[in-house]
Amino acid sequence: MKTNGSATTFMMHDRQAAAIAPSNNNISTTTCSINLTSPSSSTCQQQTITTTTTTTTSLMQTGSSSGSTADTHQQLLVNLFECPICFDYALPPILQCQSGHIVCTQCRQKLSSCPTCRGPLGNIRNLGMEKVADTILFPCKYQTNGCLLNLIHKHKLEHEDICDFRPYLCPCPGASCKWQGSLEHVMQHLWLTHKSITTLQGEDIVFLATDINLPGAVDWVMMQSCFGHHFMLVLEKQEKYEGNQQFFAIVQLIGTRQQAEKFVYRLELNGSKRRLTWEATPRILEQKSRDVNIDYVLKTIYAEIERRKHIDHDASLRKDIIVKQYKPLYPDLYTFK
Repeated sequence: MKTNGSATTFMMHDRQAAAIAPSNNNISTTTCSINLTSPSSSTCQQQTITTTTTTTTSLMQTGSSSGSTADTHQQLLVNLFECPICFDYALPPILQCQSGHIVCTQCRQKLSSCPTCRGPLGNIRNLGMEKVADTILFPCKYQTNGCLLNLIHKHKLEHEDICDFRPYLCPCPGASCKWQGSLEHVMQHLWLTHKSITTLQGEDIVFLATDINLPGAVDWVMMQSCFGHHFMLVLEKQEKYEGNQQFFAIVQLIGTRQQAEKFVYRLELNGSKRRLTWEATPRILEQKSRDVNIDYVLKTIYAEIERRKHIDHDASLRKDIIVKQYKPLYPDLYTFK
């Protein structure tokens, strides 16, 4: 048995287990010595084809020159849509001032006059620019962070909401931590700032949430490390009307959506001679615990929890969590969602 901050780790039937105390969302000062594992990044390999025919070489050079010219033309058109405030792009519907200057929708909401000529913004639609926007591709706003995608304007905002290169917020429950950074730095932030979070190794662990009878909203948080990835396990309790409790649970992968689709987790809740199982794909960081309402699962053991309230002030709730790599028999035919 090992005690670390607010958690006690021990072995339970050859599995690592941890008794997790409620999180107070404060910054801890204990140390942790786990090596950071960065998400794998894709690399592009360029093949060089050597030709021995003068005619073929000439055609390849002509095609390359034509492609380069097209790329330059594309970039010149894209630059016309650049917002002078945030340097992102103004997308349809595009409004201009009386002098023809444009600004993106997000910045326009914060302005009282045109940032270029200082004239009134007006509500004049620039239909010509909108038609041009329908014919070109716009780079992702996180291009400087490493995203290489170019998209039509109708898909640009949707992609940026889930882009792997966007800034990530701290995944810890509560609003006290204002950190944000790249995905590859999330684990480093957790280890340096939220050191009280316990990490268990292995694909089959036991999460024992203690003091479940504490009043008000309470969170229990721990990490599970397996298959070269890190999973954040969160149990959240909310007080409903008339003092009734409602529980939410989630398993989140510290990784990309594509990586999350490769795994399946199984959450087992154990009560008075009852075992209830929930199986799903791990969520990604932006999907919070309230997205997975297990109230309809937990309500079957509420009677046991209520009984413990009267005989055990320190009642606990046990969750067995198993993470497995998802390997479909026919991967080309379907995916797990």
